[in-house]
Amino acid sequence: MSVTVKDLPGLDCGVCGFRTCSAFADRLVSEPDLIKRCIQLSSERSPTQPKAAAGAATAEPLTLPSCGACANGPAATGEPSAAWRDSLGREFDFYLEHFPEEPGPREIILPHNPLITREMDIQPGDTLIGRPLGMSCGCPITHCGVAMQVDPRTGVIVWCVTGPLRPRQHGFKDLGYYIAEGYEGLIQRARCDIRIGMRYYFQPTMCMLQWRHSGLVNYLNRTPTALQVRVEGLWIG
Repeated sequence: MSVTVKDLPGLDCGVCGFRTCSAFADRLVSEPDLIKRCIQLSSERSPTQPKAAAGAATAEPLTLPSCGACANGPAATGEPSAAWRDSLGREFDFYLEHFPEEPGPREIILPHNPLITREMDIQPGDTLIGRPLGMSCGCPITHCGVAMQVDPRTGVIVWCVTGPLRPRQHGFKDLGYYIAEGYEGLIQRARCDIRIGMRYYFQPTMCMLQWRHSGLVNYLNRTPTALQVRVEGLWIG
């Protein structure tokens, strides 16, 4: 049985190695065994598994959280109030989108040992991995990305976070633990007025866990289609 994007959870979590469920579904056409990479699908829910025989016990349906682009999101239901909750049911104020010309969300980071930036000779274009630790963020997921800007004097790196497929294919430099100093991106969907100097809860649309974050908006530029913002003082929860 062929797999389509409708068979996948629609979370675009990236754990399978593809940035979107749509890209994953395209590859499944020629390599159906890759469906095992989707950790969101239990074995009972796998589209390639035969239906249970009549009278056999069946598992309870697997309920998955949705993001703004999924079936329960504002684009599909027209009910924004139903979409302003993360996967743990917590409310937030806006979705943070990445710049469309970049490969993923832009994050400003500082390794716990800033000298690593020079010792590892990190350069723009390098593929990196690391995990945000402690008060700055505390995310349990190892982040992967590509360096965009590097300051060897302070150790500060601006990178675009991508899925794990890039480091698997091209190798990587391991930063270890780092501090997430801020995000830069676009706001196209918000349920309140966004003002500089205010702290908000927000949902990065490409967050693998679909968890809300919190941060202080300290830069804001209004464009015809979106708000360009920088959010610092980050934490999750």
